[in-house]
Amino acid sequence: MGIAYKYRIYPSAREVAVIEHQLDHCRWLYNAALEQRITAHKAMGKSISYRNQQDELPSIRADYPEFKNIHSQVLQNILRRIDNSFQNFYRRLKQGEKSGFPRFKGKDHFDSRCYPQSGFRINGNKVELSKIGNIKVKWHRPIEGIIKTCTIKRSGKHWHVIFSCIIPRAVKKKVVCSAIGIDLGLESFVTLSNGDQIANPKHLKKNEERLKAVQSRYSLKKSKSAKKELCSLHRKISNQRNDFVHKTSRKLVNQFDLVVYEDLDIKKMVEGRYAKSIHDAGWGKFIGLIRYKAESAGSYAKSVNPYHTSQTCSNCGTLVKKEIHQRWHNCPVCGLSLHRDHNAAINILKSGTDAVFSDAPSALPRGGSLYNCRHNG
Repeated sequence: MGIAYKYRIYPSAREVAVIEHQLDHCRWLYNAALEQRITAHKAMGKSISYRNQQDELPSIRADYPEFKNIHSQVLQNILRRIDNSFQNFYRRLKQGEKSGFPRFKGKDHFDSRCYPQSGFRINGNKVELSKIGNIKVKWHRPIEGIIKTCTIKRSGKHWHVIFSCIIPRAVKKKVVCSAIGIDLGLESFVTLSNGDQIANPKHLKKNEERLKAVQSRYSLKKSKSAKKELCSLHRKISNQRNDFVHKTSRKLVNQFDLVVYEDLDIKKMVEGRYAKSIHDAGWGKFIGLIRYKAESAGSYAKSVNPYHTSQTCSNCGTLVKKEIHQRWHNCPVCGLSLHRDHNAAINILKSGTDAVFSDAPSALPRGGSLYNCRHNG
């Protein structure tokens, strides 16, 4: 199982200058390698390989002494990133999707470099980086597993180190004695099958007026101060959203052994009229965190087909058609009356428990169904 640990680091002014100098040269290498690949594709209809470009690194380091001050595996990782981008480019072409070349990186859009195997080590309360030195780290939680990569990332005025780790031990799966179905929405962020709702914080919407004012000032003057303020505000909104989805997903995984959610095609949904609101809610990241945290805890996270979860009566199974603006479910057959999202969450839970029982019966208590044990449906 893979997991990433992100920590704030505090490089000195000299170390910041060295890191930024190295980032500039890494960006130059990235853009040069990208241009070489694009030129080859336009001339021959196919790109050159990662191995071809990697073989050129010794001559580049010989011709440009500045690259000798950057760890060799960091440079190799830059070329690997280009290779991955082109693999995705050719995959999209093969599948007939709209596809453009990977983009060149400007100075403000190249903020990280990675040590994929070596060139770093933890030294007490610091991290030692090859060609840079020892940098103080705020260790807010311990690292578990085997460290595979180390990434240095700039975020505005702040710097972070990210360790990607592999945890070799298999997490023992729990016996499922509590389950919940969740319905994602924009009116409420999540409606649970027990009737509870989690409000949608709408971080972007709350800061939209301020964003417009700063964006307008930056568009008129292109000043560095307005640009910094704009970046800082976007970063604040992103941090608020990340904090919210992390805490909400953690609360659900801690409270329930099984979390069932709809398998929504979010990529297609953000092409419609609610794109900004869906992006603001962070549905995709939230579901990803539910899956990851459940796996780490030995719990279950199960996706189900979203077809007619809002239209079907959760009590008698009757199909009750509703328009998107109709927020209440009233069944003409059995008389069930409740919020449509609550009705959908109950249907989601029922579909998920049936699927989990068929996939992993040994994880469930004897008795044939989750409804025989404590649940919150």
